[in-house]
Amino acid sequence: MEKEGGKPAAVVAVVTEPRFTQRYREYLEKQKLLDRQHRVEKMPDGTVALPVLGEALPEQHLRELTNRAAPGSTCVLTQLLDPVPSRKARGFSPAQRLCLEVRRWVEGCGVTWSAELEADLPRSWQRHGDLLLLSEDCFQAKQWRNLEPELWETVALALGVQRLAKRGRVSPDGARTPAVSLLLGDSVWVEHVDNGIRYKFDVTQCMFSFGNITEKLRVASLPCAGEVLVDLYAGIGYFTLPFLVHAGAAFVHACEWNPHAVVALRNNLELNGVVDRCQIHFGDNRKLKLSNVADRVNLGLIPSSEEGWPIACQVLRRDAGGILHIHQNVESFPGKTLQPPGNSDTEKEHWLSPQLIITNQLENGATSDSGRKMLSAATKPAWQRWAESAETRIATLLQRVHGKPWKTQILHIQPVKSYAPHVDHIVLDLDCRPCPLVG
Repeated sequence: MEKEGGKPAAVVAVVTEPRFTQRYREYLEKQKLLDRQHRVEKMPDGTVALPVLGEALPEQHLRELTNRAAPGSTCVLTQLLDPVPSRKARGFSPAQRLCLEVRRWVEGCGVTWSAELEADLPRSWQRHGDLLLLSEDCFQAKQWRNLEPELWETVALALGVQRLAKRGRVSPDGARTPAVSLLLGDSVWVEHVDNGIRYKFDVTQCMFSFGNITEKLRVASLPCAGEVLVDLYAGIGYFTLPFLVHAGAAFVHACEWNPHAVVALRNNLELNGVVDRCQIHFGDNRKLKLSNVADRVNLGLIPSSEEGWPIACQVLRRDAGGILHIHQNVESFPGKTLQPPGNSDTEKEHWLSPQLIITNQLENGATSDSGRKMLSAATKPAWQRWAESAETRIATLLQRVHGKPWKTQILHIQPVKSYAPHVDHIVLDLDCRPCPLVG
């Protein structure tokens, strides 16, 4: 564990003569007092210091050591100001190290450690530079409240960060505002770098999804040179920036109604040197006045972007159409799905990660980004059914918006992540083109 400034926290140790070290170790282990996270150290005067848990060792244990465990020994307490981590401690996972440090500190405060407290510790978290974001399902036991705020200093030091925050439930306000509270530190602004792109944001007001990295990498590789793109749910620039920085989009119209996200988006456009190729439209995108401009539209909202479908159709170019990237959470419960047309009755559903998805070239495919129609070999029947339904509805919307028939075709179905058991976040790439006038 480290104090601010990088210096290790002092550790209490029992000092005795070298010949009594083994007996002291056995007694301390039996009493569950030996600190296994730090090494036994030889002192300058030749004595040996055995690190112990807690901030002191009760007098009764000192008497037991000199009278019963090792008669004839001398026993004093000291503080190791620069304790050396044990070999075992160096091999611990961050979660294990956190458990050891918090337990040692809690017991040093005179609080009895319990299985309930151990089960209430976090097992995973998000790291943004020197800030650690804890999930909402940890540190919920009432006993923790009496240990604040020093508890948060212990947690932060154990995990090597300066700031600590805890997530609550996402507010159902449409802007997906996270209920995040700052537990330790002063600044709520963090920076995260993905694929060479810098994202800065207020962690208490804006969300950042690590699970979307595969989709951000995918859109960064799309051939968007010379294209105008509309991002209907831009946030802090999750997809706007990859389209601009890596995919080479000529211009992006970024729509966002969370004022905190808009502040971060403006900052991120400046940070990444693309502010001159993006216009931010602040407010409800359903009231967007833009039309007939887009070669491509990104609809990156889950669980569903359906409310944005009409405006997505409106902004597509009337003369040439374009491509929609439609995000959706799709349920796929085992035993309740039917095989899509053309599939073998014996074909099983595949449950693969995005990295393992293989695309097949199909006959009579429409021209897509790669010049061919692409479908995932691991597409679940539920995904395919939803995609076909969305395709039909989008075609109807396009005819209603533009007053003439349009042709739509599924180019690709991309899994992003498993959002919950039997609920998958997927993206449908849908090609939309106006039908040529006959006669």
